[in-house]
Amino acid sequence: MQAGGRILFITMEARASQNAGRVMDGPTNPMVTPLLTDLYQFTMAYAYWKAGKHNERAVFDLYFRKNPFGGEFTVFAGLEECIKLIANFKLTEEEVSFIHKSLPGSCEEGFLNYLREIDCSDVEVYAISEGTVVFPKVPLLRLEGPVAVVQLLETPVLNLVNFASLVTTNAARHRLVAGQSKMLFEFGLRRAQGPDGAIGASKYCYIGGFDATSNVAAGRLFGIPLRGTHSHAFVSSFMSPDEILERSLCSSDGSSTCEDFVTLVHSWLSKIQWLKSLGGIFGETNQSELAAFISYALAFPNNFLALVDTYDVIRSGVPNFCAVALALSDLGYRAVGIRLDSGDLAYLSSEARKIFHTIEKELGVPGFGKMIITASNDLNEETLDAIRKQGHEVDCFGIGTYLVTCYAQAALGCVFKLVEINNQPRIKLSEDVSKVSIPCKKRCYRLYGKEGYSLVDIMTGENEPCPKVGERILCRHPFSESQRAYVVPKRVEELLKCYWPGKSEHEDTTETVFPVPLPPQY
Repeated sequence: MQAGGRILFITMEARASQNAGRVMDGPTNPMVTPLLTDLYQFTMAYAYWKAGKHNERAVFDLYFRKNPFGGEFTVFAGLEECIKLIANFKLTEEEVSFIHKSLPGSCEEGFLNYLREIDCSDVEVYAISEGTVVFPKVPLLRLEGPVAVVQLLETPVLNLVNFASLVTTNAARHRLVAGQSKMLFEFGLRRAQGPDGAIGASKYCYIGGFDATSNVAAGRLFGIPLRGTHSHAFVSSFMSPDEILERSLCSSDGSSTCEDFVTLVHSWLSKIQWLKSLGGIFGETNQSELAAFISYALAFPNNFLALVDTYDVIRSGVPNFCAVALALSDLGYRAVGIRLDSGDLAYLSSEARKIFHTIEKELGVPGFGKMIITASNDLNEETLDAIRKQGHEVDCFGIGTYLVTCYAQAALGCVFKLVEINNQPRIKLSEDVSKVSIPCKKRCYRLYGKEGYSLVDIMTGENEPCPKVGERILCRHPFSESQRAYVVPKRVEELLKCYWPGKSEHEDTTETVFPVPLPPQY
């Protein structure tokens, strides 16, 4: 049950001790270091050390309490970055010195020596696979290890999971509204909360089901396909076709050359302006726009996609595009399509499609009616749904601000709670029942019905019997006595897998799964 299925994993069967020394790159953002934490994590670490408790074995669960955006699901993301942090968790001498100066009061030299030595070799991480649909209260990650060390991981791990899961979920929700047949492009770089927000959003929107990004840096880092056209500034920077100096264009097969591509475009523009079947809707088109389209086509004859709303979509942008596309067709090229960035996107896309079909029929240009229409302009879930209900001819949606900023909800609200120490279950009580933690080290399962759909997630104590296929099991809500049901699963999936084994001993058959970066072919 994966959203997008974009993250790849390498599965290894080996002793944990053999994997503990594996070299792994650090987090994508070099600012993610042991100091990316709250001060009280270090004050608690010192207090643990002073009390002689710092090496006590503790278990922490990371989970969230409520699905975001008023929805019914969340998509888990951020695991790969968490593992990279844990694999490279080591304080430098300069960082230890800074902590020494920053702690309130003074601390003993022995504690500083302890900080110099700590790493995550005694920490184990169990997690749900990145890109999986998840639900409240079920641990996304379980961290086991010395209490002081795991406590130091709390803040950075929450930071790496909260936004990642929120924006991945947001992307998945946009995908559901748009439908599987539409292409979705992430265009949020310029509106994102800084460089890190932009890079993360590109990666996690891809995991959440988007097809491409405009973010070149993210494309290089993660192998995400890149998409983009040109801006209104490019269109308005031209005055007329007269300023185009290089007018020749070779045919796609290289067998001939059109010496004056501009004249060829003008001849096609005249033909479509006089098509009776179009009812004379085309008048005199904007010549600066035409010049821009010709120049862009000369630069990218195999990838010509034009932004057609700088002046007038139907009376200028679309006919100018069609004239250039027809001229390219004469030379064996196939234009890609148009982008709409303003106006009534449903209406304009439908009208543009009608024009494309008319040209295909009247001028005998196969496939012209299937030109791609891309739409942008501050799109969100609501506008996508409205466009869908209105009826439209858009093939691709470019979505930015509302997607990458998660405008509809500021944060997911993951928490990191101690559930066991020295094999003793621990609980956090509250007058607000939703904030009561579920104690003890747990195993988590997803139960599937006969049609292959997931029915319910259940949690059990570590030593309790696991659910079995074909056997009836009573599933109960942890806090609401009336919410219970018997389930007979046709398939049982254990959700928490070991992603960082530390140095603890496991059987030879232990499955350890390490996330790896997205490959270029994606």
